[in-house]
Amino acid sequence: MTRPALSQDLTDDLIATAHAMADAARAVILPYFRTVDLAAENKLAGGFDPVTEADRAAEAAMRAILAERRPEDAILGEEFGAAPGTSGLTWVLDPIDGTRAFISGTPTWGVLIAVQGTDGPLYGLIDQPYIGERFEGGFGRAELTGPHGPRPLRTRRGRGLAEAVLFTTFPELGSAAERRGFEAVRDRVQLTRYGMDCYAYGLVAGGHVDLVIEAGLNAYDIAAPIAVIEAAGGIVTDWQGGPVHEGGRAVAAGCPELHRNVLKILSDF
Repeated sequence: MTRPALSQDLTDDLIATAHAMADAARAVILPYFRTVDLAAENKLAGGFDPVTEADRAAEAAMRAILAERRPEDAILGEEFGAAPGTSGLTWVLDPIDGTRAFISGTPTWGVLIAVQGTDGPLYGLIDQPYIGERFEGGFGRAELTGPHGPRPLRTRRGRGLAEAVLFTTFPELGSAAERRGFEAVRDRVQLTRYGMDCYAYGLVAGGHVDLVIEAGLNAYDIAAPIAVIEAAGGIVTDWQGGPVHEGGRAVAAGCPELHRNVLKILSDF
């Protein structure tokens, strides 16, 4: 991916703006988490795709910061859609990635924030407010801050497929063919776990997990994870090895060799 040359002052401002948005989203979301009377609306006819007042309030808080600090930038958010800009930069926002986990009380949801140019994400945050962890990647940074203090993010290397740990959010992943593709990889790895939403991508960046495979993603689901994992030394593509920042079927791997081996399997699906 070709990355535009940005000045140090600009990258510093983008980083500060991203953290300000993450802080604002934390403050808005946490009072709603694990409240017994939290209502969820269903956005998906024929299925269940919940949205809560916390989702909307968090995105509104982040957009308010952008209106004040970066009004020239475009925005793509899950809850309020796209807003045009003139700078050539777009903020890609998912106020609560993993709303199903959120309404179930499990702390595996997160706030996803990315800034991207025309060719994909340049910088991203995966923020888990309840645990107090923030995964950061891009502009020369790859760091986790949390209860243990700041730690560098580095993906795990040297794991073969038979030793790998694999995550996906839903066992019933995608179409029937996509499910068979996932299962073909699942049957070759050491351990498979389900249901972690964006937190699984943070674990890839941190070197605890080797693979995440998903399908049916939107741009706001994957932009921030791409930035974080790539900054930590990993790779994120679609199932054919192409760009995936616009959404679709994604495979995230801690090292290029493992990624190549997985693509050989998924290419048949």
